[in-house]
Amino acid sequence: MTQTTVDPGEVAKFEAMAAEWWDPTGKFKPLHMLNPTRLDYITSQIAAEFDRDLTAERPFAGLRLLDIGCGGGLLSEPMARLGATVVGADAAARNIPVAQIHAEQSGLDIDYRCITAEEMAADGEQFDVVLNMEVVEHVADPLAYLTACQQLLKPGGLMICSTINRNTKSFAMAIVGAEWVMRWLPKGTHEWNKFITPDELKELLRNAGLTPEDATGFVFNPIAWSWSLSKSDLSVNYVTASTKPA
Repeated sequence: MTQTTVDPGEVAKFEAMAAEWWDPTGKFKPLHMLNPTRLDYITSQIAAEFDRDLTAERPFAGLRLLDIGCGGGLLSEPMARLGATVVGADAAARNIPVAQIHAEQSGLDIDYRCITAEEMAADGEQFDVVLNMEVVEHVADPLAYLTACQQLLKPGGLMICSTINRNTKSFAMAIVGAEWVMRWLPKGTHEWNKFITPDELKELLRNAGLTPEDATGFVFNPIAWSWSLSKSDLSVNYVTASTKPA
């Protein structure tokens, strides 16, 4: 039997919100706001790693990509539009039909599955790119989970992993601000003690058999009401790129 790092309580939280994935003013409003900035980072890292021209019509054609913890498909769909062969996987069963219906309505062919990273690794699945966005802070065993993600990468493959730093500022912004004050997310969506510092994530990635290549902050400007990338500010939301040795 395949071991799993899925936390049933965490899965239940996101299943309860499944129908709202594509509502830009609903419970996933923060992700819709962040998504263009996430995509800027993801596309630039993939293009650099695989020598792709982002001005081409389908620059990621020929790349097999896994969006683990895909939710309703907010990242799977743009990756498919850029030409990648996309598998979207999520442990929350109710997310999958939402993602499938939206992809069909958008004319996109995406392979959505209710499956865990560990199950896919046990099946011998391999990908050029693994997108692992805002998942690692929700699993029961981060190292075991990241090790499964490493096993899903082809040698020379790229994993992009984002999460939330653990400090006073992240508690104020991600929990007090986003959940209690703005009510962008239901209370209890995040658990501060599960947040992971950049140094901790770098160590976890190395222990999982990956080579950390980059770390960049996602920074929210409450005056401009917008997100941007920052090489120096990883104090709350941040993203990393790591590779599997060839």
